[in-house]
Amino acid sequence: MSEKHKRMVGHGAVVMFIGMLAGFGLVASLIGGMELIPGSIIEFKIPGDAAAWARAHVGGMFNGLFVMLVALLIPALNMGEKPAGQLHWMLIGTGYANTVFYWAALLAPNRALTFADNVHGASNLWAIVGLLPALVFAVIALIAVSILMRAAFAKG
Repeated sequence: MSEKHKRMVGHGAVVMFIGMLAGFGLVASLIGGMELIPGSIIEFKIPGDAAAWARAHVGGMFNGLFVMLVALLIPALNMGEKPAGQLHWMLIGTGYANTVFYWAALLAPNRALTFADNVHGASNLWAIVGLLPALVFAVIALIAVSILMRAAFAKG
C-alpha cells in the first residue's frame, strides 16, 4: 500500500473516530447526562437533540469507513495516478466536510440544511459553517463516485 493510501486510511480513521465520539453525545442527549458511576447520573444538557447526535455518530462512522474502503479499493482497481490522486483529496475532503456539517448542525436551529431560516428553525453562523463545505463536497463526492464507477467498469 502506498503512503498516499495509508494517509487516506488515516484520515478516514480520524473521521470515524470523531463519529464514534459523537456516540457519547448521543448517550448524554438520551439520558440527560452521563453515568460515570453505576446508578448515578451526572445531569447536564448538551446542544442538539438525540436524532442529530445519532446522525453525527452513524454518519461520521460511515464517512470514515467510506474513505478507508476506497483507499483499499484504489490499488485493486488498477487506477491511474491521476484519478487515484483525485479520489484521495476528494474523499478526504468529503469526510471532513461532512463531519463539520454534522457537528455544526447540532448548533444550528435549522439543522444546517439551508443558509436561511427553514421549517426546522432559524439560521445562524453554524448553519453556514456546516452547510457551505457540505454542499461543495456533496458535488465533489458525486464526481468521486463517478470516477470509481468508471474505474470499476473499465475493461482490461
